Amino acid sequence: MGGTAEDLELIYRRAKENGCDFIIHAGDFCHGPTLCEDYLKLYNDLDIPTYHCLGNHDTDSTPYEKTLEMYRMEDGHYFFDDGGFRFIICDPNYYYLDGIYHHYDMGNYYAHGQLRDWMPPEQIEWLRGTIASSPGPCVLISHESFERPDGVKNRRLVLDVINEANRKKPHSVLMCINGHYHRDFIRILDDVIYFEINSASYDWVEKKHDRYPEDLCEKYRLLSNTVVYNDPIHAIVTLEGTTVTIDGMESSMFMGINREHTANKIYDAAGRDVVPKVSSAKITIG
Repeated sequence: MGGTAEDLELIYRRAKENGCDFIIHAGDFCHGPTLCEDYLKLYNDLDIPTYHCLGNHDTDSTPYEKTLEMYRMEDGHYFFDDGGFRFIICDPNYYYLDGIYHHYDMGNYYAHGQLRDWMPPEQIEWLRGTIASSPGPCVLISHESFERPDGVKNRRLVLDVINEANRKKPHSVLMCINGHYHRDFIRILDDVIYFEINSASYDWVEKKHDRYPEDLCEKYRLLSNTVVYNDPIHAIVTLEGTTVTIDGMESSMFMGINREHTANKIYDAAGRDVVPKVSSAKITIG
């Protein structure tokens, strides 16, 4: 999502003009909803239905249970049906320590590095049943990726559930959408569309840079750890049968600064670079 009311207004206006049935984000709406109650209220109370998908940062400064309450979610994973499709929101925001799956809560995952990004077994079984009981094709939405090799740790089990469902009934799962990596990427794998949607606003860089004006960096504490997009990029996704149309958009980099202007690697662990856009595509499966 974008980080200002103006960003949200732009996204809302485009959704309204295109007759969208609902708006959903793929995680990291904020660093804890208690820090942005007015912004959250704008999103929650739009006259188009809005949904949340938890990201790793959504509970950084707000307890998990409180975040669910403010996001109007009964659980971190849930589903809803709309237009003959089932939209399944998954929650891989767990770390696995000493045989226990711990949900991200108040930044507890920061201390656990490689132990992060798991889907507990009971949620995987819930996913299996939720797909099987769906009246139509399913779209899975998660923050972390089921497609990337550096994605959800037990993603192979999730892929097995998806592929098993599609073997039993073709197109049971049509598409998976994820956020988290701030990259623009589309892949078709085993007749499923995997759509990695970009951040609405920026990419995080581990090594600080000094390419932005000092006064701006003083005003925005973490700015020197980012490269920023000029517009809140997003996409409109249309589903018709087994055809998925993605209407993306393109922006530009703030002050022209990209990763290549910093001391950071240009490509991420999956070999994907930063581009200020969400690609458009029209794909028919089968």
